[in-house]
Amino acid sequence: MAHPLRILVTAFGPFPGVPLNPSQRTAKDLLRLKRTALCGMEITLRILPTRWDELPRFDALMREQAFDAVLLLGVAARRRRVCLETRAVNAARAFPDAAGRHPPGRRLSRRGLDAIASTAPALAGVAALQRAGIAASASRDAGRYLCNAAYFHALAATRGQRPETGAVPPVLFVHLPGRSGVPRGASRAGLARALSGLLVTLAADARRRHSNAPARKAQGLDPA
Repeated sequence: MAHPLRILVTAFGPFPGVPLNPSQRTAKDLLRLKRTALCGMEITLRILPTRWDELPRFDALMREQAFDAVLLLGVAARRRRVCLETRAVNAARAFPDAAGRHPPGRRLSRRGLDAIASTAPALAGVAALQRAGIAASASRDAGRYLCNAAYFHALAATRGQRPETGAVPPVLFVHLPGRSGVPRGASRAGLARALSGLLVTLAADARRRHSNAPARKAQGLDPA
């Protein structure tokens, strides 16, 4: 790779019913940890306003930076374990955002796919979190609120992002449980360490994809 690996980590600000979003705190916790495997990488943290009208700005960020891996964090207050989302759906629920506004339509993209699968190995991520003592499971999709919307936009933006290499960036959304964002039996520090390990795995996956892309192109397995 000609440039340092670029990784995006996102979390959300408050929204109705969640005045203090634990995903924001958790994202900062995991990035404070010093991991040798992440040294030399450009890691960007963005706290996304929980507003429907902020999605175009998120699209612009994804276009301008062309990240090599993306980890998105959000909170699902009714869940009891960390959930790794296996896909995002092209749908929005008429639920008010932090500004009291509703989504502009029932679909996030009029001409987009009905759903986009995660480009990261979610099941392997679940197993890694469980080995670290974190209650975790895979989830069918990220719901119909702004967590899902950000996930859908991130996956859509990265689908054709690397035509020169054919390497599709791994993109994964993680929902944190309850009001605290920490599953029962875990600590805040333990959760941060486990998610930091997940970030290391995404980075390694991104490097592997870049390394394998030239060989795949030479064999005609990826479009030129």
